Amino acid sequence: MTQKLPIFPLQLVVFPGEHLNLHIFEQRYRDLVSDAEAFGTTFCVPTVHNGGVLPIATEVKLIEVVNRYPTGESDIRTLGGRVFYIEDYQKLMPGKRYAGADCREIFPNRQEDIQLNRRIVKLTREIYQDLNIKKVIRDADDGFTTYDIGHYVGLKLEQEYELLTLLDAEERQRFLLNHLHEIHPELKERDSIQNRARLNGHFKELAPPEW
Repeated sequence: MTQKLPIFPLQLVVFPGEHLNLHIFEQRYRDLVSDAEAFGTTFCVPTVHNGGVLPIATEVKLIEVVNRYPTGESDIRTLGGRVFYIEDYQKLMPGKRYAGADCREIFPNRQEDIQLNRRIVKLTREIYQDLNIKKVIRDADDGFTTYDIGHYVGLKLEQEYELLTLLDAEERQRFLLNHLHEIHPELKERDSIQNRARLNGHFKELAPPEW
């Protein structure tokens, strides 16, 4: 069964539970934020990669409009929630200036093995210590999930998207462990990890693609 949701395609991946801060400047997405604020509308953020819109997307909910500018632009905070497979796009939703899609919910297994997560947390902390990164990683026993560090261990965009598509909890954990073991000896992704860790919490000003 599908449901029709607005979509906001961007060149990034949103994970369930992620706090995503955005700077909104295009009129169509100002309209989308206005509807989200007025009616509680949620919307999906599918990933744009190599000029195409990928089909697995995360639903986000507007939490707060933090800043409003005289130009009509705004800064917003959102929270990632459910994961959807996008089956059909509409360039414009009826009566709207923003796009929509028929979306079918899919269900990632969120019951991650705590022993594997302890290993992931330990390796990540070792890498951060080597790079002098002060970002806090919560303990496996305190609710850590693989999605917590999806953006902060040097994964490329296509790898972040692959992580999102892995519905099996152990597959996600093994995917991250393999990546951490690969980069740990030489810290090949040093600059990427440092830069992404520092950007946590910033409002992202990303131009939505023409598609």
